[in-house]
Amino acid sequence: MPPRSEGPEELPITADDDVVRVRQLVRTYAQQTKLSLVDQTKLVTAASELARNTLIYGGGGFARVEEVSDGRRAGVRASFHDEGPGIPDLTLALADGWSSGSGLGLGLSGAKRLVDQFDLDTEVGRGTVVTVTKWKR
Repeated sequence: MPPRSEGPEELPITADDDVVRVRQLVRTYAQQTKLSLVDQTKLVTAASELARNTLIYGGGGFARVEEVSDGRRAGVRASFHDEGPGIPDLTLALADGWSSGSGLGLGLSGAKRLVDQFDLDTEVGRGTVVTVTKWKR
């Protein structure tokens, strides 16, 4: 994959191949930010689950990936945007062990455990945005 440009990069998520491309982009950012191999794997796994959710439940959308800094450390932020039906029962969707069964089996709670920051904004009829960040240790 070519060196990434400055600023966030966006990729569409409209087919299975796009999920693979999002995984590759997140891995490239994680490597270039020098996350540990374990943290790279955690972030890429969470991103894969969230990209698949965007495709399956949101009807497609896009991912935005960027390097971030909090002034002390570098990290990678990935956000997943869709204009699907939204999540009607957020408590259930975030419950440990709950999964609809068609993703990697992690569910949102599994993806949340793999990253350092997890933000979810959803509204029924408006769609969902999930943003995750993994910081370099």
